[in-house]
Amino acid sequence: MNTVLRTLAGKAATRLLLPLGLLSLAGAALAATTITIATVNNPDMVVMQKLTPQFEESHPDIKLNWVVLPENELRQKVTTDIATNAGAYDVLTIGTYEVPIWAKNGWLRPFGDLPASYDVQDLLKPVRDGLSYEDTLYALPFYAESSMTYYRKDLFQKADLAMPEKPTWDQIASYASKLNDPGNNVYGICLRGLPGWGENMAVFDTMVNAFGGRWFDMSWQPQLTSRPWNDAASFYKDLVTNYGPPGVTSNGFTENETLFANGSCAMWVDATVAAGYLANPANSKVADQVGFAFAPHQVTSNGSHWLWSWSLAIPKSTKKEAAAKTFTEWATSKQYIELVAQQNGWGSVPPGTRDSTYKNPSYQQAAPFASVVEQSIQTADPTHPTVDPVPYTGVQFVGIPEFQALGTRVGQILASIAAGRVSVADGLQQGQDYVAKTMKDAGYFQ
Repeated sequence: MNTVLRTLAGKAATRLLLPLGLLSLAGAALAATTITIATVNNPDMVVMQKLTPQFEESHPDIKLNWVVLPENELRQKVTTDIATNAGAYDVLTIGTYEVPIWAKNGWLRPFGDLPASYDVQDLLKPVRDGLSYEDTLYALPFYAESSMTYYRKDLFQKADLAMPEKPTWDQIASYASKLNDPGNNVYGICLRGLPGWGENMAVFDTMVNAFGGRWFDMSWQPQLTSRPWNDAASFYKDLVTNYGPPGVTSNGFTENETLFANGSCAMWVDATVAAGYLANPANSKVADQVGFAFAPHQVTSNGSHWLWSWSLAIPKSTKKEAAAKTFTEWATSKQYIELVAQQNGWGSVPPGTRDSTYKNPSYQQAAPFASVVEQSIQTADPTHPTVDPVPYTGVQFVGIPEFQALGTRVGQILASIAAGRVSVADGLQQGQDYVAKTMKDAGYFQ
């Protein structure tokens, strides 16, 4: 009886709506699926969020709900959500570190059936490999990056200095000492100091590598009290203390990007993704004076520049896989890159993901940094990140589940060293003890 009544009611509703032309609208509203996207508050992701109307117009059956967070907070929330199978998000913004580990755990949906129009082979191979597990993609790259050196050409010219294409850290320190001018709100160098395995430790790990260091030897014994770690930590502390802006431990990627764009940094070593932002006069007061060089090396070039991709992944816990997949493919497609170019110019498109972007004459003309960025990504080698052999992969991280905790704790210690709250030797010993205990408890050695 209830079924009959529901059928009659449905027919009555149809007769009422049809003359008013509202039936199709009602059906569309009922069919619309809302997906929740967790992402980081970097400029490229902010652009993606602003393009919501364009996506929803071309996909009226899907609505987008955004959760935009600072990097450290994003990592904490999405890690907790996926590990507990909470299902708060339908699309996650995660990186090259998480993807293979989470895929191995069975936490992510694979992208094994992408349409031919997506052109998977157009994705840069190092980026594609980093987002794969057992030869299957488990995330699609929104943008990819290595690290590089940004510098003010006008300040270098005024001081009669010349930045080499591939500087050493010693050269960087020498330039910083000559260009530091805090009285005029210009600091010799800006580096990340905000604690976090993906914040201050991203830059510092490449510094350790460049100084000849490594996290672990081949027996998984931690090496934080070794000579290269001591040299790198001492060098880092002197650099940020003597020639960096005050309050360094509050400055992560976003804060330093703003400082450089406002003219307060003579140099900045950080992610290549910032190049388009800094070269855009709509964002940067020094757009016409930004120079680009490779990331600094020291005793070795191994691991001196990182490989990272902020990518979009679909958690196994989502109940809206089809809609999530549609959005993820759209946001990482050639068509999306062209849409951003139409809206903001070719110099502002998400970099580092597709070969076609770097072959595009419009991009080459708009992006004077393109060659350095592409070469840096193509030559970053997570399988040989250090001068001495190691049992792990990853340049600015160690590709094991424990590293998130290890990197965060050591990042806190590094911030204490930079702030002068602990000596280099005592801080590194604290780090060594913590890492050794964690690895022993995890069964890496007895």
